[in-house]
Amino acid sequence: MTDMNTLRKGYVPSRFGQLHYVECGDGEPVLLLHQTPRSWTEYLDVLPLVGARYRAIAMDTLGYGASAKPAGPHTIERFTDGAEDLIEALGLGRFHLVGHHTGGVIAVELAARFGDRVTSLMLSGTSFVDDEKRAGAGGHGRIDQVDPAPDGTHLRKLWDNRRGFYRPGEEAALSRYVVDALTVLDRVEEGHEAVRRYAMEPRLPQITARTLAVCAPEDHYSRPSLAKFAAALGCPTKLLSDGHVAAPEQVPQEFANTVVDWVGRG
Repeated sequence: MTDMNTLRKGYVPSRFGQLHYVECGDGEPVLLLHQTPRSWTEYLDVLPLVGARYRAIAMDTLGYGASAKPAGPHTIERFTDGAEDLIEALGLGRFHLVGHHTGGVIAVELAARFGDRVTSLMLSGTSFVDDEKRAGAGGHGRIDQVDPAPDGTHLRKLWDNRRGFYRPGEEAALSRYVVDALTVLDRVEEGHEAVRRYAMEPRLPQITARTLAVCAPEDHYSRPSLAKFAAALGCPTKLLSDGHVAAPEQVPQEFANTVVDWVGRG
């Protein structure tokens, strides 16, 4: 269990309103970006492990968790604008980036914008967004979408929709997902839709950070992207020993070790 007393919570201003983040540790900053419709709690058990060596920072992506929720359609570019505002508000000069699923796509855009300020980049379970992805082929559909029901059965549906991604004994993590999804229930699919609209290919040549692409073995949605990132960026890849879409929660020690190892190679 994570000792919550080791975590420091805060808000910073942005052009969209306040952005929420949680951090742990000191030293070189490592910014961790979560999948949607999650929040920083996806890294609840990872933060203190990375924070033992570095300044680990997990933000709530713009529109999610306790961060500002602006009107209008979400886009990867706007998510990145929010992350950029947090980076500048915290005074991060050079920093390391870790992104999981949607957070990985945001990390791609951040790394393209910030160039040499991004010391290293780790893409976890990140979709390679090409013409096939933008056309919706191979997507997971609208797995998070539920319609509120007067009798509350939509709460069970949220649970059941993602139950297959979690193993018995991982109910605490699944509960955190349900809480995060309920926070943005009327827009719960927009993060996935933003990913499928993103023009990734022209941004990849702008990335100068040394990059590692990783994936959990049961994450069949993202696993094919490993080879595509390797071909496009010439980067190494790694398959984790276990886990699914919720890898940071399912194998937090291995996930954190991978982050620390990759950051430390510089």
